[in-house]
Amino acid sequence: MIALTLVFATVDPWMHESGGILAGGLDAHVYRDGADRVLHGRPLYTEPTFFGLLYTYTPFSALVFLPIVVLPWSWVTYSSLLVNVVVLYGCVLLSWRILGYRLNARLAGISALLAITCLFLEPVRTTLFYGQINLVLMLLVLWDFARADDSRLRGIGAGIAAGIKLVPAYFAVQYLALRQWRSAATVVAGFLGSIALAWLILPADSHRYWFETFFQSERIAPDTNPANQSLRGMLAHWTGGSAPIWLWFAVVVVVTFTSLALTVALQRRGERLLVVTIAGMTACAVSPYAWGHHWVWFVPLLVHLVHRAQSNSRWWIAAAALFVATGAWAYHWGENYVSVGIFLLPKPWHSEAILENSHILVYFAVLLYGFLISYRSPSFPLSATNK
Repeated sequence: MIALTLVFATVDPWMHESGGILAGGLDAHVYRDGADRVLHGRPLYTEPTFFGLLYTYTPFSALVFLPIVVLPWSWVTYSSLLVNVVVLYGCVLLSWRILGYRLNARLAGISALLAITCLFLEPVRTTLFYGQINLVLMLLVLWDFARADDSRLRGIGAGIAAGIKLVPAYFAVQYLALRQWRSAATVVAGFLGSIALAWLILPADSHRYWFETFFQSERIAPDTNPANQSLRGMLAHWTGGSAPIWLWFAVVVVVTFTSLALTVALQRRGERLLVVTIAGMTACAVSPYAWGHHWVWFVPLLVHLVHRAQSNSRWWIAAAALFVATGAWAYHWGENYVSVGIFLLPKPWHSEAILENSHILVYFAVLLYGFLISYRSPSFPLSATNK
């Protein structure tokens, strides 16, 4: 219960201005506002939404968010919080399922404790605070990977997720690397189907999004923002300005091919959870802009490390290190303003280059770990309790 204590003790849960876990819901209200605009025939992308923020998701996402409109405005924050907690628990259960465990009462209890522990991971806590959609998207992708490789529906979850938020489209590339052609085609079909459906219902918004808004990355935030935990953000942090497009593209190509080669090797060794986890993290890394809350893929990574710790207790050290490195550590800049996450904490000049890119550096460490177990260590069996 240490994690739960940290969630409520490090920041006043009722702090409205910043960080209060029970007083957030900003993005959930933006989703509701976008859906309300669709419902009443108002444009999605030419006017600010709630709190003056611009709507940046696809037209299809606004259709998906339509059920939120039935909720009273004051219920949105707590409803999104409850849904995300339930989805987080589902992500943990699916992670065990991908590892080959049979779900039973004991595993359900362990998963509940592990989900509570994950509440203090920065991406999870921030997703809960803002009412973000990241955990739901990850659940859809994990649902795909929990299916048999020859399942006809494998890939539909990632396709729908990509239709809502473009980042999961990366999994079409991942399936191609694994030579799972039907799954890759299903991702593409689901994504294109989402575009077609939205274009049929919202032709004006769809035209504006795909021909204008899609190319306006400045609608999000400057690359140099410390919250940009992507490769492009890392380059911007290190250079003190926007990274040259050619340099960012070159780094993305190298990292993508490295990740794909690694996941193919891991797939051959039966490391299916690590495959989807690294793919999800890579999708965040290569995105032009990745907020800290995009990195919810630390959740299945933690499940993987706990799994390894069942056969070798030394892996608890790795799990604890991940918890510390990606935790929602808070800093109170003032009475009403708190920043959450290592990359937003005040940093001495000699450690800024490291701490400001903490999620990306954890990602590089995971790639190295993946190579070590792929090419040096013998594969390890599932524990006896999951058979």
